[in-house]
Amino acid sequence: MKHILNRLINQESISSEEAKSVLVNISRGLYNQSQIASFLTIYMMRSITLEELQGFRDALLELCISVDLSNFNAIDLCGTGGDGKDTFNISTLASFVTAGAGVHVAKHGNYGVSSASGSSNVMEAMGIHFSNKPDFLKYSIEKAGICVLHAPLFHPAMKNVAPIRKELGVKTFFNMLGPMVNPSFPKNQMVGVFNLELQRIYGYLYQNTDKNYSIVHALDGYDEISLTGNAKIISNTTETMLNASDLGLKPAEQSEIFGGNSVKEAAKIFKTIIGGKGTKAQNNVVCANAGLAIATVKGISHLDGFHLAKESLKSGKAKSSLETLIALSK
Repeated sequence: MKHILNRLINQESISSEEAKSVLVNISRGLYNQSQIASFLTIYMMRSITLEELQGFRDALLELCISVDLSNFNAIDLCGTGGDGKDTFNISTLASFVTAGAGVHVAKHGNYGVSSASGSSNVMEAMGIHFSNKPDFLKYSIEKAGICVLHAPLFHPAMKNVAPIRKELGVKTFFNMLGPMVNPSFPKNQMVGVFNLELQRIYGYLYQNTDKNYSIVHALDGYDEISLTGNAKIISNTTETMLNASDLGLKPAEQSEIFGGNSVKEAAKIFKTIIGGKGTKAQNNVVCANAGLAIATVKGISHLDGFHLAKESLKSGKAKSSLETLIALSK
């Protein structure tokens, strides 16, 4: 590790093989906490390369506890986090709306590190219990249209990193990796990223897979479609710019999609929106994201996907999906 750290400090990059080796060695407990913290810190101060991110991804996918959900043609809706915007849990809500629209979801998530409430925090607060048992996950998708893959249960190799990430409390390259290492290897993915450079890197990595994908970055800094400004979307076939008006909507204000300062506040907002009592701005942002996920799987227009998402939320199907999952996990 000392040799790697010296090279990185001297502004050198490492190969994908070296990056993969470092993560494998971290998982084996070969480095001390100070070395791991230093390694993470370097990537907060310089950009990650395509090769480095690829190596880190390959290591985590090789080390994970995988689960086969290929029969369900599921999609994962997952953001990198780390955008510093403290929105409510948009992608998690959008996941239940997507499931309510009849599109299967394999939701990969974790506790928040750099935000008040991550995906796993809010779902736990709603009464969802996490499992890595394949039979339970398959049953969840069959009955609720969605299953939850809580990252720590599938990536035991990262137990040496989790406390350091929590103590640092800021985004690290593990934020960049989260959406890429879903242990069910879904064929469909909607990913939100926190800057254009990372979106470009994701685009390069995903075009070499057999995935259906949409990679999203809002130009004012959000790792999802925020409707507060234009969002760039990279998919298998196109690069497009989305404006709220493309979905027949007015732009949202940043204050309208704020998520509160605690898990308790985040859960309250979550319940309000999924219960059909969200504000127009909250509902539109959730459905804009769910609509893109639905469109990605079904091969329809984003506008058509948006209408299906609104129907899922308005009819109570999204709420029913959540309630079913809560009941199953008791």
